Amino acid sequence: MDTEHALRKIRTTGSLSISPELFEKIYLSPQNKVAGDLRKTFANPTPLALVGFLLSLSPLSCILMGWRGAGGAGASDIGAYLFFGGLLMILGAIGEWVIGNTFPFVVFGSFGAFWLAFAATLQPFYNAYGAFSTTGVVADGLTTVGFNASFAFFLVFMGVLCFIYMICALRTNIVFVMIFATLVPAFGCLAGAYWQIALGNAPYATTLLLVAGALTFITDMCGWWIFFAILLASLDFPFQLPVGDLSHIIKGASEKAKAKEDYSA
Repeated sequence: MDTEHALRKIRTTGSLSISPELFEKIYLSPQNKVAGDLRKTFANPTPLALVGFLLSLSPLSCILMGWRGAGGAGASDIGAYLFFGGLLMILGAIGEWVIGNTFPFVVFGSFGAFWLAFAATLQPFYNAYGAFSTTGVVADGLTTVGFNASFAFFLVFMGVLCFIYMICALRTNIVFVMIFATLVPAFGCLAGAYWQIALGNAPYATTLLLVAGALTFITDMCGWWIFFAILLASLDFPFQLPVGDLSHIIKGASEKAKAKEDYSA
């Protein structure tokens, strides 16, 4: 069954006859069986979470690279981090949880929390950097060794998290894998930049921020591609964008066990 025919059956009859390739494309997760008809009842939450991610990270990537004189570590876009990155990704995660898609639920939920935490760190109200100031001026905490050296560890472990996601995404598609493959070194560069600021090496920190911005810009392009691909598939467009399906290459444990049983029989 090709993509167009499968989508038509889903839309007109509510059939669950959907190929593993199409399922992986529109849900960013290997096809799985869940109880009930929730996937027929609710809309696909995946593109909502993606647009929240993209409209937070895309401007930040440009800011990190200093385009058009941008700077300030992204503080100008706190509102986007809260209401696009935080709100939309958390809503998307809840939607994935409702319809039983564990992997995207965890990915979107954790990144939604990341954007909320990042926005909170940049706001003086939460005193994240103000607590390190020795002058009584809240903003002076941004330049202290303690704040920069400490905040870097958060970015390090975001990189570790993305590495785990990258391995798991090998059962989805190439574009999704590339998103995490670029985020891992990007978070490493961001952590390195904060450590260099703590050491007083501002030029090297600026270079690392630039590299991080370039890496996340690649992430953005992959994200926009997969977002566009999902919307085209959802609207039954006459043309589709390939995402490099991997679900048929790395077989699931249950699928291998079933194949072994069939072979034995």
